[in-house]
Amino acid sequence: KKVAISFDAAWGADKTAGIMDIMDEHGVKGTFFLVGFWVDKYPDMVKSIAERGFEIGNHSANHPRMTQLSKEQMVKELTQVNEKIKELNNLSGDYNDLVVNTVREQNMHCIQWDVDSLDWKDLSAQEILNRVNKSVQNGSILLFHNNSKYILDALPLVLESLEKKGYEVVP
Repeated sequence: KKVAISFDAAWGADKTAGIMDIMDEHGVKGTFFLVGFWVDKYPDMVKSIAERGFEIGNHSANHPRMTQLSKEQMVKELTQVNEKIKELNNLSGDYNDLVVNTVREQNMHCIQWDVDSLDWKDLSAQEILNRVNKSVQNGSILLFHNNSKYILDALPLVLESLEKKGYEVVP
């Protein structure tokens, strides 16, 4: 029984260190999907995410609706972020077939969550926990946001619930 936890990082960073602390307290890691303008604004946080052993994913340069872009525009959105992340660390939602195929052509994998916490809607910690518990299953990828209002309250509850249900959290 394995699940993965992802955090989209696009607006704000004040809770990111706290998220990593909570994850570390539970002995688990997750993946932070970074938007390019967030990388520009918070380069030290990007470095910290990598240094602390969390995975980093590409969430586009400008957070556009990818299905509304041409293939060339998608490539630009992806490559800009890859270069920024690589430069900082010395590391190498909305989709359709064109998005998935374009991402694959860049030697990348398209990752799609299946459990949306809706934490960005300012749901309470209990409401977030209830949404996750209702939908989580083996192989789920849980979607959270690094700056949602109640993420620091909800995350410990979610991790404890997953542990009690016998799930292993993996990146």
